[in-house]
Amino acid sequence: MAGKGKARKGGDRPGQNLRELLRIPEGERVALASHATDATPGGPKDKAAGLAAIARMGERLADLQERLYAASTADDRRRILLVLQGMDTSGKGGTVKHVIGLFNPSGCRIKAFKAPTREELAHPFLWRISKALPQSGEIGIFDRSHYEDVLIARVRELVPRPQVTLRYGHINRFEQSLVDDGVTVVKVFLHIGHEEQRRRLLARLDNPDKHWKFNAGDIDERALWPAYQEAYELALERCSTAAAPWHLVPADRKWYRNWAVSKLLLEHLEALDPQYPPGDFDVEECRRRLLKGP
Repeated sequence: MAGKGKARKGGDRPGQNLRELLRIPEGERVALASHATDATPGGPKDKAAGLAAIARMGERLADLQERLYAASTADDRRRILLVLQGMDTSGKGGTVKHVIGLFNPSGCRIKAFKAPTREELAHPFLWRISKALPQSGEIGIFDRSHYEDVLIARVRELVPRPQVTLRYGHINRFEQSLVDDGVTVVKVFLHIGHEEQRRRLLARLDNPDKHWKFNAGDIDERALWPAYQEAYELALERCSTAAAPWHLVPADRKWYRNWAVSKLLLEHLEALDPQYPPGDFDVEECRRRLLKGP
């Protein structure tokens, strides 16, 4: 059963590269059942340590975000796109809420993709994605994404299977074009276990304040769990590239999920190392005028 496979354990060790630890190698066959959903690879020893580590990252993340935005005022086109995918209740919305809590919201662009509208269906499947991309200096966050078009479209047979197969190549070329244009694409698959999903759905039913988050259709989707796991395996295998790799984050432990996504963003921002642009004015002259004037 998914969630009871091998667990890649570790500690919150200085210098440890989570990007490499959680990365799905390019071209590697993916068997989700071999990755434990309750594992904490590379993470702190427990929840308390994880929450403390997240708090320590907050100031550094905010500083790097500000520098990224500042650099865009000097024509630096770089930006980040965080793509979140996962089964229902895996925590996509919770992760979005957590990520925004660490950043200045004015520098973030968030998009939750629902079922395509009639207008969107009249265009190629990547059309609506292109309209939601982050601008220079921004951090974009996708709650679901273009991968729905090779996941639910495959499982529910919304389009012919040969068309779905072609879309993997379209996605890879699209993401390569984003990277070539200065976008750092951070793709995260939130890997939740079948029984953990059941517990979370039952918790929503037990709490009237959470009924708004429950959809009876989620029960029908659970019946298709094996088909969705296969669809995810294919997407992770065919679309984890050198330019835009997938990262598998065990999601049964919410604290680890939040820590891991924060750490991934921190590592990518540190790799970009954005710098404040120099002023295009005479500092001393401006200081003299301020001191002299009214």
